[in-house]
Amino acid sequence: MRAPRAPGGVTAAVVAFAIWGLFPLYLRPLQAVPALQVIAHRVVWSCLLLLTVLLVRGELSELRATLAQPSNLRRLAATATLISLNWLVYVWGVAHGRVLEASLGYFINPLVNVLLGIAVLSERLNRRQWVSVSIAGFAVAYLTLAAAAVPWIALTVAVSFAVYGLIRKIIHVEALPGLAAETLLLLPLAAGYLIWCEAQGSGAFGHSSLLVDGLLAGSGLVTAIPLLLFAYAARRIAYSAVGVLQYISPSLQLVCGIVFFHEPFAGARAAGFVLIWFALAIYALDGLWRARPRPAEVRREAI
Repeated sequence: MRAPRAPGGVTAAVVAFAIWGLFPLYLRPLQAVPALQVIAHRVVWSCLLLLTVLLVRGELSELRATLAQPSNLRRLAATATLISLNWLVYVWGVAHGRVLEASLGYFINPLVNVLLGIAVLSERLNRRQWVSVSIAGFAVAYLTLAAAAVPWIALTVAVSFAVYGLIRKIIHVEALPGLAAETLLLLPLAAGYLIWCEAQGSGAFGHSSLLVDGLLAGSGLVTAIPLLLFAYAARRIAYSAVGVLQYISPSLQLVCGIVFFHEPFAGARAAGFVLIWFALAIYALDGLWRARPRPAEVRREAI
């Protein structure tokens, strides 16, 4: 059965991925702020925003029910750790002129998901999917050899987000209460760290420009809004379509790295990315092929 279609589903997905894709531009004025402080602000403001949304929607009981289950609590503590690691490495990469490597992480993330599906969920791949994963693996190895260094930012971003998604898939917690629970679990550490920074005289908020203060406070919005749009889209359009649209995000990050951050993109690095794109094209086309309506489904819909 295909996912139901609803007006605005594709638009919501495109806007969500565009926000994530342009996030390096949001972070650019925050380069002077330590990455850990940026993440702490992101946690605090996101938590306040998400709790407010749950309160307005009368869904705080869902959050309480989620946190009341010990198994959920343990797994959400793990996902909170993983997503904070993902955020930290990504923000650090952008601040240190490694936007292209960070974008590579989100390009290879779907293929890491495939490998985790095999290893953990005992899923099987068809021939086209194996070809796609093999090419991507070769491309990462090639980039590593060409740079004479392991692309640790890309691998950390990809693996942390893939494992995060796997655990969230297992616990079946809805996006909004799940993210609220994760940020709530991180809140004591984030708030405590910001208070400590303020006491040490190294806090950025209130001691920088109004732009920096506004961007730190607004980090909750740029965290929550795309996640809510993504959750809306995923329920209204085919998931295979979501899988293809998700490449908007790393593609825009790549453009940001080249155009706005002036990172080099030629030679071995360009060749490695081309191989990654080729692998993703095979993977995406295979997903669309398998999601196409079968003749029997078309006849049933006609009836």
